[in-house]
Amino acid sequence: ACRMSATSSTATPFGRLALAWRFSLREMRGGLSGFRVFLACIAIGVAAIAAVNGVGRSITTAIEREGASILGGDIRFELNQREATADERVFLDGLGRVTHTAGLRSMALRADEADQALVELKAVDAAWPLYGALGTEPALDRAALFAQSGEYFGAVAPQALFDRLGLAVGERLKLGNAEVELRAVLTNEPDLASDGFGFAPRLLTSMEALAATGLVQPGSLVEHGYKVALSPDANPANVRADAETRFPEAGWGIRTRDNASPALSNNVERFTQFLTLVGLSALAVGGVGVANAVRAYLDGKRGVIATLKCLGGSGGFVFTVYMVQILMLGALGIAIGLALGAVAPTLAAFALQGVFPVALEETFFVAPLALAALFGVLCVLLFAILPLGQARDVPATALFRGDVLGTAKRGIRPVYIAAAAAFGVMIAALAVLTSDDRRIALTFLGGLAFAFIVLRGVAWGVAAVAKRAPHARHVPLRLAVANIHRPGALTASVVLSLGLGLTLLASIALIDGSLRAQISGQLPERAPNFFFVDIRSSEVDAFAATVAELAPSGKLVQVPMLRGRITAINGQDPSTMDVPPGGRWVLRGDRGITYAKTLPENSRLSAGAWWPADHSGKPLVSFAAEEAAELGLKLGDTVTVNVLGREITAEISNFREVAWESLSINFVMVFSPNTFAGAPHSWLATLVDSEADATKEAQILNTLARTYPNITTVRVKDALDVVNRVIGQLGTAIRVAAGVALVASVLVLAGALAAGNRARQRDAVILKTLGATRRTLMGAYALEYGLIGLATAVFALAAGYAAAWYVIDRIMTLETRFDAGTVTLTVLIALVVTVGFGLAGTWRILGARAAPALREA
Repeated sequence: ACRMSATSSTATPFGRLALAWRFSLREMRGGLSGFRVFLACIAIGVAAIAAVNGVGRSITTAIEREGASILGGDIRFELNQREATADERVFLDGLGRVTHTAGLRSMALRADEADQALVELKAVDAAWPLYGALGTEPALDRAALFAQSGEYFGAVAPQALFDRLGLAVGERLKLGNAEVELRAVLTNEPDLASDGFGFAPRLLTSMEALAATGLVQPGSLVEHGYKVALSPDANPANVRADAETRFPEAGWGIRTRDNASPALSNNVERFTQFLTLVGLSALAVGGVGVANAVRAYLDGKRGVIATLKCLGGSGGFVFTVYMVQILMLGALGIAIGLALGAVAPTLAAFALQGVFPVALEETFFVAPLALAALFGVLCVLLFAILPLGQARDVPATALFRGDVLGTAKRGIRPVYIAAAAAFGVMIAALAVLTSDDRRIALTFLGGLAFAFIVLRGVAWGVAAVAKRAPHARHVPLRLAVANIHRPGALTASVVLSLGLGLTLLASIALIDGSLRAQISGQLPERAPNFFFVDIRSSEVDAFAATVAELAPSGKLVQVPMLRGRITAINGQDPSTMDVPPGGRWVLRGDRGITYAKTLPENSRLSAGAWWPADHSGKPLVSFAAEEAAELGLKLGDTVTVNVLGREITAEISNFREVAWESLSINFVMVFSPNTFAGAPHSWLATLVDSEADATKEAQILNTLARTYPNITTVRVKDALDVVNRVIGQLGTAIRVAAGVALVASVLVLAGALAAGNRARQRDAVILKTLGATRRTLMGAYALEYGLIGLATAVFALAAGYAAAWYVIDRIMTLETRFDAGTVTLTVLIALVVTVGFGLAGTWRILGARAAPALREA
């Protein structure tokens, strides 16, 4: 036989690579036939990762760029329940131009007292805003908007409040002891994003108007903000350090323009991380399509491979030739994905105009594109190396006999298995290292790997059941069952390709459905009817008596409430601690705190002991057990909180398991009563009245709003409606992202079915020669695809329900509900996709001529 000579040009590794490159280019002259699914799978996964990270980077860059406008200053000092002292104000005034705002929740009544609504009241001074511009319709200057005219101060509000109360510009609202005149519709509040999420419409007025309302009393839950425009040469970080050094017990929260809206930034990061993992799932599902495409392509090239080996080509040479081809095709798919992902920030900037507080950059970002490209390369290598390893070691004689690569007797060399494992580890490490919450990333990747293993087991189980099934008398059914378990069956490809996408879609749909059911049904049934905030100590008894008259069958629970910020744990500054993401919210900003003689309702001790009712020793604190575990706390540790500018250190006496899902009054920290002796504070209350319908609730709300205008009343069902809308918006976005994974699954399925058409065509010709009709074969194939699709749907529902149960029951501690609509939709998608794609491909091969196929067989 003729042999390939090892000339000087091919003796070196570089020479062999150059020869492999030339062979690869020659092999690809036939075009991209058979690789369309390969390219689509890689492109979709890469595009999803690039787009999500690009849009996330665009948002965070915009926040950083417009930090001063979002924050309302170069630096912001926040104080709860008190204004800055004279010394503190002198310090602030010395930094630059200062504006003072005050924010609180309050009830606003129509002037005729016919209706009322909860509002997020914000009072501003003459210097506000330092950055950005206030937008109103009609456009008026500050004096026309807020100045006192006659006996009324001015105010502005968004259209939502006008619609809620049926008001028009020029009409009035009652706020506490005063009335304000609505002089314009609020269209833009420059520093809104820095104030965090609000459950009620904004109402802007002046500091003078706030003083006239009488809403601010000692202990009232008011947040005072002092925003400073620094000189150009001032460093906000140095100013912050100086403020903390000069006033160590001020208890103010300090934010700079570099961290203008931490809540918004954190939400963007979390959402980006989640969608990146979903995109990685799409890429992983697409990887199955890569493996199928490579396997089918090499199967079609078995004659070429046999010839190369007979001419002296080594297995390594064959591996190199086709690895070069796969990498070139992979690069093309990655390039398509990057092109699609690169335009995502521009599209997002257009779509979010008027929705996001700042304009997004219409550009592309290199880092997200590089990350997506790296994921794409690793995915190609991971899923292509095993089929290539099989091609390397199949002998030429087996190839000439028509042995399919997937049925080769020899196993894959350990080196290729190790290489595939190494690429898988690299993908996992890259996903974890680039995640904000590495624990979530690890859990997600572990679930993904487990799903692949389980799906392989499901495919094996379906084939095993089909093999042991009773002999059916119905010919199409008998053929369908035989096709499910025969060598080279499509069972594994269909289950693996479609199962993961359906599982992801089912789990997200079940989580969304459970949350909606809880918020719209079960939570309102268990939750209080009302929350009452800012009850003054002087009116606690009178308020309780009024509620008892209005709701004699109701239960009123009242507890004292203060605001405090954790400034030290065991003497250490929390900002220097490495805290898991699940516990960071406890340390972020001020928290509601209380004191109690006895263990609160909806709580139980999990460790330690409760203090005596007459405890008079050192301050003690009870900490919520779950949050304490996140912070690494143990009994005997100390927690320092700043309350009204005073540092208080308390020892952890016990831990409590808190039933947060009850929506009753619960606090992370409950102190012994002697801790806050003499401190001014307000009270918080809940009312539970199972006999109160919507009409009675409206009567209670209206009467209390008129009798106690300073008390903020929150109707729980209204708050849950807001949450439900937010969850609906997030759920839509997440379902769209999960749909990307499902699209990848469908593409992989199409590729797997197309790859199996070669063997299926030969079988169909033989069966037709033996007397089978086209109708019989179509019936058999429809039953085969239907049975496999149904088995995949059953697994997807079971796995999706298990994932949804873990998230809802274990993480959110709510009740999981099995949604019949999700079940039906999942089954229908599985059947329509598998049967539809299967029959679409099969119809063409049934018309193939018999003679060529029989000669090849």
